[in-house]
Amino acid sequence: MATPPAPSSKAGTKGVPREHRRRQMLEAATEEFGTHGYAAASLPAIAARVGVTKTLLHQYLGTKEALYVACLIPVGDRLLDAIRTAMGQDGTAPHTPLRVLHGIFAALEGQREAWFVLYDTTLPPGGEAARRASEYRAAIDGLAAGGTADLLRAAGSADPLDADALKYVWRDLVATLVRWWVKHPEQSPEAMTRRCARLFAAAATLSPEGGPSLP
Repeated sequence: MATPPAPSSKAGTKGVPREHRRRQMLEAATEEFGTHGYAAASLPAIAARVGVTKTLLHQYLGTKEALYVACLIPVGDRLLDAIRTAMGQDGTAPHTPLRVLHGIFAALEGQREAWFVLYDTTLPPGGEAARRASEYRAAIDGLAAGGTADLLRAAGSADPLDADALKYVWRDLVATLVRWWVKHPEQSPEAMTRRCARLFAAAATLSPEGGPSLP
């Protein structure tokens, strides 16, 4: 007697379980959004990566904006949890930036382009996607602001403008490091953290005496 087909409520196309198929769609969409940005991301390309139709993609995850939000939430939650954990660990303040970077690298490993899903500049203003991304960015900026202020106080500076400037430098530094990391897939999170430690140590040796005079 022939084996009866699996219930449709538990499987996607070609016998792939529904939740597995949905996970494949989200992974493909995260890579597409992270690589090309929301505006240029192609739903047919996402569907093709998974081997489904665009219609099925819509049935599973809805509109393009809903698909983006479904990709954003796990990325934002992972990054926030990693940063909070790194900042909450015991240890001296000078080591905190490296712990945070390692946490970010570890959270992104296997899906490195996800950083650029969170920091997508092509999101349509006023929509759910822009609102949710803004909330995650604000939460991460708040953690960065506290961390940079602590570092500056430890260095003897209580100037709030110093802290604000360093927050912007830190945000751009992380984005630049992740962008470099995407181009070097052989580099593990641990290798990247060690590289950052070497770069920070080299930067700390720079002295104004050897460069242009400061006002």
